[in-house]
Amino acid sequence: MQNALFVGVSSQMALQRELDVISNNMANVSTTGFKGRSTRFQEYLMPVASADSFARPDRRLSYVIDQGTTIDLGQGPIEQTGNPLNVAVKGAAFIAVQSPQGERYTRNGAFEIDPTGALVTSDGYKVAGDGGPITINPQETGLTIGLDGTVSTNLGIRGKIKLVTFANPQRLTNEGGNLYASPEPARPAGIEGRLESGALERSNVRPVIEMTRLMDVNRSYAMVSSMITRLDDLRGTAIRRLADVA
Repeated sequence: MQNALFVGVSSQMALQRELDVISNNMANVSTTGFKGRSTRFQEYLMPVASADSFARPDRRLSYVIDQGTTIDLGQGPIEQTGNPLNVAVKGAAFIAVQSPQGERYTRNGAFEIDPTGALVTSDGYKVAGDGGPITINPQETGLTIGLDGTVSTNLGIRGKIKLVTFANPQRLTNEGGNLYASPEPARPAGIEGRLESGALERSNVRPVIEMTRLMDVNRSYAMVSSMITRLDDLRGTAIRRLADVA
């Protein structure tokens, strides 16, 4: 009976983790370039007893282990904005930016020009260029961003946005502010990533799917809670009856 309670609690912990992930996805349905996540679980079978003298062998108990989350790297819908400072990332690439913690990566292509003339994201992070930060003087006109990230104005090429990919993008970790950190070095995107100027990539989270997942998780959590309550009541009844016999 005690083992059944442990199994139920492990299931509840896993469901709570999944609920947190779904909630985060739903909160970022409108976040530019956001990539949804899904939970990944693994079955853990409790080792059997080592003694050979048992009349009946131990049953193998199956627990739930949280194995982390995976990123949905599918392309989000592209929305045309007509703003030359907006770019949608296509393919597996990420845009490199400079944060206080060092180089980080994003799919947020909603750029702006800050008071110093630097090209920055909507959160204020400077966009990294292949040759350093990209700056635009207020007097310059005709700004365009090419497919490969080349930024040009009426005065010529002003820099090239640093597009990168990763050998294992599933190792990327969220740091808030729509930024990712990577434990492995980034590599140039090459043909794996292109930019579409005058457009933005929207979140790839599908609200209907997430709402369905949310209902399934809530239903499963309620079922496990009911099972734990019944087991606890059964244990209490057994203890009272044993006391009456004594």
